[in-house]
Amino acid sequence: MGRSLCLASALLSANIGHAADMDTVIDQAMRPVADTVSGFIFFTVPIFGADLPLIVLWLIGGGVFFTVYLRFVNIRGFKHAIDIVRGKYENPDDPGEISQFQALTTAVSGTVGIGNIAGVAVAISVGGPGATLWLIIAGLLGMSTKLAECTLGVMFRKVNDDGSISGGPMYYLERGLAALGWPRLGRGLGIFYAASMVVGCLGIGNMFQSNQAAVIFIDVTGGADSFFADKAWLVGVALAIGVAAVIIGGIRSIATTTAKLVPGMALLYVLTALLIIGLNYENLPTAIAAIWHGAFSPSGVAGGMLGGMIIGFRRAVFSNEAGLGSAAIAHSTARTTEPVSEGFVSLLEPFIDTVVICTITALVITTTVYEPGMVENGVSGIELTTRAFASTLSWSPLPLSIAAILFAFSTMIAWSYYGLKAFTYLFGDNRVTDIGFKLFFLTFVVLGSSVQLSALVDLSDALVFVVAIPNLLGLYVLAPLIRKNVIDYEKRIRR
Repeated sequence: MGRSLCLASALLSANIGHAADMDTVIDQAMRPVADTVSGFIFFTVPIFGADLPLIVLWLIGGGVFFTVYLRFVNIRGFKHAIDIVRGKYENPDDPGEISQFQALTTAVSGTVGIGNIAGVAVAISVGGPGATLWLIIAGLLGMSTKLAECTLGVMFRKVNDDGSISGGPMYYLERGLAALGWPRLGRGLGIFYAASMVVGCLGIGNMFQSNQAAVIFIDVTGGADSFFADKAWLVGVALAIGVAAVIIGGIRSIATTTAKLVPGMALLYVLTALLIIGLNYENLPTAIAAIWHGAFSPSGVAGGMLGGMIIGFRRAVFSNEAGLGSAAIAHSTARTTEPVSEGFVSLLEPFIDTVVICTITALVITTTVYEPGMVENGVSGIELTTRAFASTLSWSPLPLSIAAILFAFSTMIAWSYYGLKAFTYLFGDNRVTDIGFKLFFLTFVVLGSSVQLSALVDLSDALVFVVAIPNLLGLYVLAPLIRKNVIDYEKRIRR
């Protein structure tokens, strides 16, 4: 979903609605719990002027391990992934609910978000242009982790009585570890994963997205003079209606929508950004040189090379979600008899989200307005990105705002499905749990647009990232199975 954790608090604190006293009481009551859990999950170790969250090290470690263990499948398998997505191996009679292309767009809709616009600006303003290179490297490493978790997602998915499919980390943790003789451990980790996802989806996949969409919408319709300035809840209601119209039809409806929405919103953002870069082409060589030299500078902003590396890795991990297992929930529903083929499809996600979109954002900033010390002057995040766009084309913040709202909307519909599958894993997959969770999710869409519950958002952020612990543990244990299937699949493809 391309998000920035520190940005969530900033946007929520700038909420344009009027929080009721009850909201403040609830928020204050939850704050100690949220701070305790967040402090545990995002525990940092200071290294040469930059704080390294251990959860980021855990996720990057997974990317390095699977890249090496699977023999750089992220590079070798790129062309084959493109061939699968364009339908070269498609068989409409294969078991599954949606096409492999639709599975990709559904998962991408959950990762491409505000972090692609604001999170990159935070990385550059704090870590310098050199952070961009490390962000790209982290994205490339994340491709291998995505392949591993989405391969298992299809391998251990569950076909329900009505023909629908349920899958994701909770299922491959339970079923995969049971196959190794650890059924209780697998079931316990699956329950922990699902419970964390249910709460987690309400924050960064819901309230944070509706809040940022409301803030951006009110800003482009007049700011403080907008009719909606004190009626943010109306924006939330409109978003909830839009989300409901999509998710009521289940994964097929979500996939059909994202197959149209994701290419369109990505194209709008990328073309606008490329236009800005093209109009500043004379600055491009200098920007690329600054990114390269800054990545290996022995000193500088936030500790030079090491600081830029940490900041770039952190933003990439928060952006593409490799290692969290969320994308495996969508990819599990793809029509295929080959689990590894869906793993290949999924490795395109970090490439699109981080390597392409985040890099383009970085080039827009570095070719226009970036200068050392901007963060000290209070210029960072989405403000820096907006200033970079507007510096060349005065009208460009409008398509930027439209893209940001679409990013938020697409994230909500994808995460509603992730939360639903986690919820039905815990309480059973039937019509009552299905409708009950969707109504619950839509309620929080409205609340997020106008209510200040920053403690809930912070708590959900932490719970979303804590799932990386059981997810990667399961991936490590099942790694020999993944490698065996990848090698076998590639041999058959070559024949």
